Amino acid sequence: MRILGELGEDVIEIARKITNEGSICDHCLGRQIAKISSGLSNEQRGKILKEVLREKEGELKEGKCWVCNGLFEHLEYWVSKALEKLKDYEFDSFLVGTKVSGLLLENEELLWEIAGASYAEPLKAELNREVGKRIEHETGKIVDFKLPDLVVILNLWTETVELQVKAVFIYGRYRKLKRGISQTRWLCRECRGKGCERCDFTGKMYPESVEELISDSLREEFQGEEMVLHGCGREDIDARMLGSGRPFVVELKEPRRRNVDLRMAEEKVNEEKRGKVEVRDLRYVNREMVAKIKNAKMDKTYRIEVELKTKVLEEEVKNALERLSGALIEQRTPTRVLHRRADLVRKRNVHSARLVSIEEQNAVMEIKCGAGLYIKELISGDEGRTKPSFSEVLGVEAEVKELDVLDVDLDIEVEDVVNREAVR
Repeated sequence: MRILGELGEDVIEIARKITNEGSICDHCLGRQIAKISSGLSNEQRGKILKEVLREKEGELKEGKCWVCNGLFEHLEYWVSKALEKLKDYEFDSFLVGTKVSGLLLENEELLWEIAGASYAEPLKAELNREVGKRIEHETGKIVDFKLPDLVVILNLWTETVELQVKAVFIYGRYRKLKRGISQTRWLCRECRGKGCERCDFTGKMYPESVEELISDSLREEFQGEEMVLHGCGREDIDARMLGSGRPFVVELKEPRRRNVDLRMAEEKVNEEKRGKVEVRDLRYVNREMVAKIKNAKMDKTYRIEVELKTKVLEEEVKNALERLSGALIEQRTPTRVLHRRADLVRKRNVHSARLVSIEEQNAVMEIKCGAGLYIKELISGDEGRTKPSFSEVLGVEAEVKELDVLDVDLDIEVEDVVNREAVR
């Protein structure tokens, strides 16, 4: 018989030792020689071994399997529980995993002490496969061992089915049209989110954030539990983000829907958050895109309204900006962010600077610079911590009144990491 191969007597001896311990199901018996033969299921291997043993030994012990305690007699129970859990989720691929109970682990370890584990397959490996095959048949979805949309966990301890759902990642650009909105949710420094008088019991430093405004709409579309925004840098809370918008990736956790039409989702955000936030160029990406935009080098273009403390000639302002164009700036960590950044001197570049208009002691200018340059301190000088600064070059104290980001020039190709398209 081909299942026995060249190890015929060794296999029979393994089967004999196991069956002498008590009744065992075909699955658990056949699993002990899973690595010897191919093309058969463990259940088929077990049936063949029992037939051989009956011919040699006579009748075998009958009853509940002492190894799995009848687990493989109730596969449909686990399949039905899994299908009930899955019915609310949209997915293309899945994987089955098992949390094995202590009793079954002990039984399997005892079994291997008796018969050895050289040719055996673990119980949970077979259970995962058998339940997985049945779910595939019932749903038409595929098993994916590398990046499944979700993992079905059979918890034998609690006799429940749990789901681990892969997050959905979406790249886009946002425009912040209103000042006073932070990029992400900031917990109150006093209560750390619990709610207190300082934060009017909201638990937040600011009432709104770009993250929350986008999340309100997208979470509903994807029916997700939570959304996290990963921005490519951030603008100050009192600055607007205009022009082409700031690149970002949102991470939607535990989504029940995965194949949302992103054009419609984009329209929904823009309609519901009109006048506050807009999103554009939404597309599905993979997890690696988060690190890519976090580490990306980017040039930024600002439009700045500057208050000059002393009236100066237009030509003097133009000359000062011309001297800053192409300059290498040595910027010590600004005073306003010392509480969260190391006190270091960093070198940054100003690519171009030009005057847009000037009226009385208010000047509007556009400055394009490299990543990491604090633009407010480039204007004011921050009491000498930024050199050269506009104030220093002009010889007049200056301060930013209003600030808009017009462009964030990302140095990576988003298309390189796109892994799926929205269903149209």
